[in-house]
Amino acid sequence: MTAPVGHGERFPRIPFGRFAPIFFLYFSSFFLGGGNLFFDNTKTAFFWKPYIKKSNIMKKVVLTLLCGAMIFSGCGTMSKTGQGTLLGSGAGAIIGAGIGAAIGDGKGAAIGAAIGTAVGAGTGAVIGKKMDKKAAELEALENAQVETVQDQNGLQAIKVTFNSGILFPTNGSTLSQTSKNELSQFATKMSDMQDTDITIYGHTDNTGSDAVNERLSNERAQSVANYLKNCGIASSRMTTEGKSYSMPVADNSTKEGRAQNRRVEIYITANKTMIEKAENGTL
Repeated sequence: MTAPVGHGERFPRIPFGRFAPIFFLYFSSFFLGGGNLFFDNTKTAFFWKPYIKKSNIMKKVVLTLLCGAMIFSGCGTMSKTGQGTLLGSGAGAIIGAGIGAAIGDGKGAAIGAAIGTAVGAGTGAVIGKKMDKKAAELEALENAQVETVQDQNGLQAIKVTFNSGILFPTNGSTLSQTSKNELSQFATKMSDMQDTDITIYGHTDNTGSDAVNERLSNERAQSVANYLKNCGIASSRMTTEGKSYSMPVADNSTKEGRAQNRRVEIYITANKTMIEKAENGTL
């Protein structure tokens, strides 16, 4: 005969971690007005959207916490080794991509092409060393700002920023002679690094209509790609996109800030061939 549950006995522990995916889907739709699983979507979106629009900070915090919860909710039953493997095999990059999308309101595309599998630490170190060397070479470009960043595979990449004032005339997309000289040097320095992808983003300030800025940012990115193609960089390696004024780096309410926002960014990322060579020890 089973004894009744007394004060000295505990109720079975509820495995909350197993329900993390459900909590994720529910709360993300609840806060952001997305596809709600339990309530009418239009009512939920109608209630929350005005508050979310007014508070981008809330949106970022909620998405950041949700991304972290999804990754780490199952770690409670993992061994220390298992937890370390999870972090070392790209979970941090997944969280970073989620946070990046939240901050950019979904407009900030992930850097580089995802290869679909985790990249080992040794491979990352080899690629990082090569990217560091190339970044140092590109710093010789007189009118460019060179930075090292991380792509969506968790690998080191290079970001080269050209001020649009140097590249183009006001409201135009025709390259100046100075910019052609700079881009020619860039292409020459990239000639020994064929196993990379090149993503080119055009950016504007917020003056003028949305349609004009969208067109101008796309045309400027494409102008840079076309010239780099003439300089010997294969078009199959390049992707272009106009970002309009959706990703400012400075205050658009000032003349100086608008000047900084008018820019072209070039991202250099390891492609699948480079990753395979690094893994095989032939890079």
